[in-house]
Amino acid sequence: MASHSPILLAALSWNLFHGRDHPPDPALHTWRSRLLRRTERGATHAQVNRPLLDEFAGLLDGWDWQLALLQEVPPRWLAPLARRCAASGASALTSRNSLAFLRAALAQHNPDLIASNEGGSNMVLVRAPGRIMAVERMTLATRPERRRMLLARLELASGRPLAVACVHLSVPGTRQAHGEVVRGAERAIEFAGADPLIFGGDLNLRPAREPGAFAELDDRLGLARPTGPDAIDHLLARGLDIVEPPRALPATAREVREPDGLCVRLSDHAPVTATFGMR
Repeated sequence: MASHSPILLAALSWNLFHGRDHPPDPALHTWRSRLLRRTERGATHAQVNRPLLDEFAGLLDGWDWQLALLQEVPPRWLAPLARRCAASGASALTSRNSLAFLRAALAQHNPDLIASNEGGSNMVLVRAPGRIMAVERMTLATRPERRRMLLARLELASGRPLAVACVHLSVPGTRQAHGEVVRGAERAIEFAGADPLIFGGDLNLRPAREPGAFAELDDRLGLARPTGPDAIDHLLARGLDIVEPPRALPATAREVREPDGLCVRLSDHAPVTATFGMR
C-alpha cells in the first residue's frame, strides 16, 4: 500500500510584551524615555516609546504560519492583527482589563508608562481558509494575577479538525505554575476529545528546572515536546507528528529598522515555531 505524506501545519507562539519593544542594551531603558516618550539611541538599537501595532503586525504577517498563539497582547489588537494576517481570531482577557477604554487611551499615548497595566489577553489566529469553529475559556488562577486559557476548535484548510489551547501561566519557579499547566492540559485534552491538540504559549516553566511538570505532560498526558531545557515558551502536541521540533527564532527575526538605521527589537520574548504533520 502506498504511503501518504502528512499534511503539514506551521505553528507559532509569541509573547508580545504588551506591544512594546525591548532593546538588548539596558542603558537604553531610561526614565526619560518612559516619562517623556523620548527615543533613546545606542550604537545598534533604539528604545522607542510609541505604539508598535504596525511593526508587530508586519512581522506576524511576513512569517510562515497557519496557526499563531499569542500572549500578553493588548486586547484592542485582535481585529487589526487578524485583518493584517488574513486570519480569523479569538481572545481571552487575562488581567487588568477594567476601564478598558481609559487603559487603551493611556497605552496609545504612552505605552511604556502604563506597560502591563493596559490589560492583556491570550489570542489564537488561524489563517484562511482555516477557521475557528468553537471557543471556550477557562480561568486557571485568580491570584496573584488572573490566568486564563483560551481553547479553540479549528477546521484547517485541509478540512481536518484541530484543538488548540493558548496559555500564559504564573511566574516561574512556583508550585502554582506546575498545577496550572497540569490542570490546563487535562482540560485541553478533554476539550480536544479524539482530535489532535496543540497546547502552547508562555508556560513560564523551564524543563531544566521543572522536569517533573514536563515529565507529567509527556508521560501521562502525551504532550511533547518542549522547545528547550531553558525555554519558557513552548508548543506541545498530542496526536500529531513533530516534523520540525519547536525552536526559538533568533533575536534579529523580531527586529525592525528605524529610518536612521537603528534596530527596534520587539518584545522581550523570542517567537517559537514548529511544524507538525497530520495524517
